[in-house]
Amino acid sequence: MADSSTTALSALDGRMFIDGQRTGSRSGATFEAVDPATGRVFAQVALGDKSDVDAAVAAARKAVEQGWAGLPPVRRVRLLNRLAGLLRERTRELAELESLDVGKPLRQAEDDVAAAAGYFEYFAGVADKVFGSSIPLGQGFVDFTLREPLGISAQIVPWNYPLRLASRGIAPALAAGNAVVAKPAAEAGLSIVRLAELAVEAGLPAGVFNVVTGGRETGAALASHPGINHITFTGSVPTGVAIMKAAADNVVPVTLELGGKSPNVVFGDADLERAAASSASTLMQNAAQTCTAPTRLLLERPAHDRFVDLLAKRIRAIRLGRGLDNPDMGPVVSERQMHRVLGYITAGSRDGATAVTGGARAQDGELAAGYFIEPTLLDRVERGSVLEQEEIFGPVLTVTTFESLDEAIAIANGTPYGLVTGVWTKDLSKAMTVASAVKSGQVRVNGYSVEGSIGLPFGGYRRSGFGREQGVEALASYTQIKNIMINFGSG
Repeated sequence: MADSSTTALSALDGRMFIDGQRTGSRSGATFEAVDPATGRVFAQVALGDKSDVDAAVAAARKAVEQGWAGLPPVRRVRLLNRLAGLLRERTRELAELESLDVGKPLRQAEDDVAAAAGYFEYFAGVADKVFGSSIPLGQGFVDFTLREPLGISAQIVPWNYPLRLASRGIAPALAAGNAVVAKPAAEAGLSIVRLAELAVEAGLPAGVFNVVTGGRETGAALASHPGINHITFTGSVPTGVAIMKAAADNVVPVTLELGGKSPNVVFGDADLERAAASSASTLMQNAAQTCTAPTRLLLERPAHDRFVDLLAKRIRAIRLGRGLDNPDMGPVVSERQMHRVLGYITAGSRDGATAVTGGARAQDGELAAGYFIEPTLLDRVERGSVLEQEEIFGPVLTVTTFESLDEAIAIANGTPYGLVTGVWTKDLSKAMTVASAVKSGQVRVNGYSVEGSIGLPFGGYRRSGFGREQGVEALASYTQIKNIMINFGSG
């Protein structure tokens, strides 16, 4: 086990962050933070309520009105770059917090810190390039548009990639001149509070970036608050629907990234070794608790036996352990999530799916105390079954076979979701046919991850949500257009 004297464990602070400083909840209430690798409580975290949300929104409004929105963009460039630098300097500390909070391997948590820094660097680079446009009206007229900040952006952040996904929304919000009130998931908020603390250290004015920790009621109070001007939410479809309804009461725009059931289509002519290696890494990455995870394998029948054999060998080699000990794969985030995933595996077996490997809770040695699930490969998953239709959000890959290109496309489009689609083939024409036909916000051909993906617009179709994050397209969610017409002629 990792030494308890590590940076994260020696300086735990469960307070929230409002108006430039750490603070407990106004009620004094707290809740427990649990290490998912051991099931043990390691911190008490402030449980915010409506009064804490009110205070955070008031601090954000004050910061906007006192000059943050009107700050010369070049100064925001410098501040965001400073914050990115502090993130890189504190990588180990932040990664330990994240690993302890959600159980992911330390090196994966370090990658998440690097990605968070990358978001602030990217949007620092565009903060002074938020351009308007000119519109020709004829002689004697000048007409142009301005892009202005919305005001206060509420950021409701999930537990699977707390720091990374918080930064994905907070960086463009700040770059455009908005203030932020963030509400992390109850399971994982410590790194986001630390991010807000580092933002003040980087020079951001007090109140520009606030964090209120708590549970569902805290998030509901933020989503329905009349003082906010925009909501970004990543999480489940039911919660996304509830947030939309709350936002509608105040006529507030929302950006939603919701569930995924991403198909990974493998044709017989693909590089099966590469595709199998990529598929195995899906399980190791945060125990497949990833909305984009390509957990729904669609295999062309002639490739089925060889591919399943290659993949099973890789999956059986995955080493489980506590995140701070840097294994291949850590636990799922909570006991509740563990039972949810195991319930899907049980339902799949009733529907005729067979476990090629895995399929149960890990019980060896110290693993038995935590929320560990064996990396699982389920074959013969029927179209339309629960396993094939619903987001499992755990280390489970399902296999469905297809006979033709048209059938592959039909299966890929056969769920309510549309976030990411993977395609593996050496035939570019075949790849483009699939890419054009699938209802998916992103299509990734012959590779599922790439360095520099921060610049790629990301978002879903259908029940996977709407709006785009990442890339310059993200700025559209955090700005509003003002048109100005000047008549300087005699007419």
